Amino acid sequence: MTDTSMLIGGKLRPASDGSVLDALNPATGQRLGTIPDATADDVDDAVAAASSAFTSWRRSTPGERTALLTALADVVAAHADELARLDADDNGSLYREMRRDVDTAVFSLRYYAGLTLQLHGDTVPSEPGTLTYSVRRPYGVVGRLIPFNHPLMFAASKIAAPLAAGNTVVIKPSEHTSLSALRLGELVADVVPAGVLNVVTGTGARCGDALVAHPDVRRLAFTGSAATGRAIQRRAAEVSIKTVTLELGGKNPLVVFPDADLDVAVAAAVRGMNFTWQGQSCGSLSRVVVHRDVHDAFVEKLTATVGALRPGLPDDPGADTGAIVNAGQLEKVLSYVRLGQEEGARLCTGGDRVTDGGLADGLFVRPAVFADVDPASRLAQEEIFGPVLAVMRPFADADEALRIANATSLGLTAGVFTRDLGTAHRFAEDLEAGYVWVNEVGRHVPGTPFGGVKDSGIGREEDLDELFSYTQLKNVHINYGHL
Repeated sequence: MTDTSMLIGGKLRPASDGSVLDALNPATGQRLGTIPDATADDVDDAVAAASSAFTSWRRSTPGERTALLTALADVVAAHADELARLDADDNGSLYREMRRDVDTAVFSLRYYAGLTLQLHGDTVPSEPGTLTYSVRRPYGVVGRLIPFNHPLMFAASKIAAPLAAGNTVVIKPSEHTSLSALRLGELVADVVPAGVLNVVTGTGARCGDALVAHPDVRRLAFTGSAATGRAIQRRAAEVSIKTVTLELGGKNPLVVFPDADLDVAVAAAVRGMNFTWQGQSCGSLSRVVVHRDVHDAFVEKLTATVGALRPGLPDDPGADTGAIVNAGQLEKVLSYVRLGQEEGARLCTGGDRVTDGGLADGLFVRPAVFADVDPASRLAQEEIFGPVLAVMRPFADADEALRIANATSLGLTAGVFTRDLGTAHRFAEDLEAGYVWVNEVGRHVPGTPFGGVKDSGIGREEDLDELFSYTQLKNVHINYGHL
């Protein structure tokens, strides 16, 4: 890997002051290259290029936007292996998982390519001699800030809806995992009209802040932690009235009733925790709430299953989990393991740094399971964003289970396992979460809205509502009787 360049106004360029950040492979500790650390001037240039391009892009036809998104999907698909390799090296995840991410990105681009004709308004009955109708119009320049856990998937898929709606985009990936976004910019530089898509990289304090605070960026979307989401809201409001949507963190419950098949529920708990990408997922079901009649048997089976998971390098076909994305995140995970023990929770397996064999130079943590966790403790309340699964103290009835499940400030996803249809419907109705699974975990059904309630965010993605969210409604009333 060599030094990389940003895409600004159709041209590939470094940071204006020459600043760079090292890109490190968390699985090996090796330096992969550098990424530009963009200045505020670089962000100004990207926004100016996007503003200039918007003048013509806003007048593009639905067919032209469909054609562009289809072309982008074709480019990503043609370079799928390369892009997945960049992500595996850059964020430590297993290659096979990053390859699936690329397929998801291609699907998303094609999905929104097929929705451009849905951007229609309504006519409203009014008085004779008048016509009242609404139209949808793009915002202009959209700023998209994406996280480190699914770099290419977010870089490619999260530009789809704003571009389909006729906006131009400035995208800023995480400074920890920017390589695939920068490569995407290189690959599409001759495909996208100059300025329609821009990629800037750098720290949140310098590059990210400049994008959030730019007066010409009226629409922002961020995926990441609740704390950063609140900071973005504050910073944006200091500048102007911006439309901000946020897909934030979760401390998501998986509730297991006594009639559930325990083997199925245990397998789902492991799958729902997303250990295959180190638990680094806002949708991970990181709190397990189990009925007292089956609690001990569940914990025993869960401990055995998670204890058998094996960390490994991205290309290891037998590995079950990879490396943590950076040293700061590694220390955060380990600190929560220590905290759980201090709080009196029982560490059943894992939670230690792996330093043996070929993993000694990487940032590996053995997947952990805690039991007897106090639902009010920090281990149960705060998002760790790592491979730590916490089983709460057992519940006695559905009301108690619901109280435990809803007793956090976050509300992104939730799961419930039961064979009783009435229990399933009632529980799904009362769970404070934006996406609920019943006898299933983790699956995002295409075309369904994904997003959170409470401190887990504002807005929905992955469906038609996301497309609409990148438009503003304008109403027109015509008195044609006086024409």
